[in-house]
Amino acid sequence: MLEGLIGGVPHRIANLANASALLYQELEDLNWAGFYLLEEGCLVLGPFQGKPACIEIPLGKGVCGSAAGQDRILRVEDVHQFPGHIACDGASRSEIVLPIHFQGQVTGVLDLDSPRKGRFAREDETGLSEFVKILEQEWR
Repeated sequence: MLEGLIGGVPHRIANLANASALLYQELEDLNWAGFYLLEEGCLVLGPFQGKPACIEIPLGKGVCGSAAGQDRILRVEDVHQFPGHIACDGASRSEIVLPIHFQGQVTGVLDLDSPRKGRFAREDETGLSEFVKILEQEWR
């Protein structure tokens, strides 16, 4: 579905906007779906669906900054138990963050939040990894 939506479209921000809308519409129990883009060593808010969010997240801080800084997927069952969690929406209970790469470097993250504790499973991680691969192929 994502490939049909963004395939061959040379506009990164528009593609990310549609990708966040698609996830927010299609996945159950989300209260936020969007992107942070790496700019000068800091994650900056990109296209998203949900309540207003933190504008800047330093690398190594919170779930997003930790995932980007460590270049690994972080799936958090209960964000209130994650050291240094940044609470943009107090209703969020679980989160999954996947780094996005361009030319071998982390260039941003996909961030999904849920008001349900333990919302994200291994299957979500696998499917979202494929979703991110499609985005990486179209990254410009």
